[in-house]
Amino acid sequence: MAASLEELEARMVEYRTAIREASRRGEKDQVRRLRGQLRAVGDEYGRLVDEAEELGAPDEAHVAGSGSPLAGSSPPTRASAPIREQAHQALTILGAPAGPKLIAATHEAFLSETVVTTRLGSLRRDEERSFAAQPFARPYYICPALTYDRLTPVRGLLAVSTWPLEQRVVGPLGPRVDFLTHARSIGRQVSRIQEADHQPTLPAWALLRRFALNIPGAYEGYGRPDASRVVEAAEAEASVHADADNTTRKAAAARAREQLTDPARLLFGATRVGGVDKVEADAENR
Repeated sequence: MAASLEELEARMVEYRTAIREASRRGEKDQVRRLRGQLRAVGDEYGRLVDEAEELGAPDEAHVAGSGSPLAGSSPPTRASAPIREQAHQALTILGAPAGPKLIAATHEAFLSETVVTTRLGSLRRDEERSFAAQPFARPYYICPALTYDRLTPVRGLLAVSTWPLEQRVVGPLGPRVDFLTHARSIGRQVSRIQEADHQPTLPAWALLRRFALNIPGAYEGYGRPDASRVVEAAEAEASVHADADNTTRKAAAARAREQLTDPARLLFGATRVGGVDKVEADAENR
């Protein structure tokens, strides 16, 4: 399983690099074809991650309906994954940029492993240093989301380098749209666990309820939320914002590809020098 995931991660990096090169050459048809292939690989990656989670959470480990360990049973033991892998797993489930607390809550809810949020705070800087020392040596990097206007890092929001740039840009509607993306992803994850005859953990139900409470029509206000209802309500609201948000993201991504010519800045954002964005200073000096 691990080898398959690593292979898919490497392929996603290759497609992303090819898309960037085709975009620079103005080959629009090639870019569309490569993006379709990248999405297909991403879907396969998500499927394998889901299978790994289901295999790692057997029914016998929980009391039906409670998600609590059986009396007298010992919790499964396993080595803690590296912090960057934990962040990658949670972000892959969420499907949109997220902060340390949500990343930690998602990992605990679906992977039953505690994430130290303080370690996530320094992860982006560690990833940037690693990229600077040896670019593209890793199949993916944990990088920041980027502001749509300044193309600078959004403080406290992490993303995955293999995501399309449009997915990593945050515009005026971005926080709400990403919130709805998180809600849909978590709802679908809970549904997949139930369809596999597993019982979601209490943290998973609590996380789903937290999102459902903030989406009109997603929750009655008592008991456990209905995962499919949360997904439907989130999709209904997201469709209202989709056109405006997509327009902002595409325009910002196009500008980023034009202005952030350094691959490191395309991943980790423009830097500010003396209160002025470096990308603006470079433009003035050209």
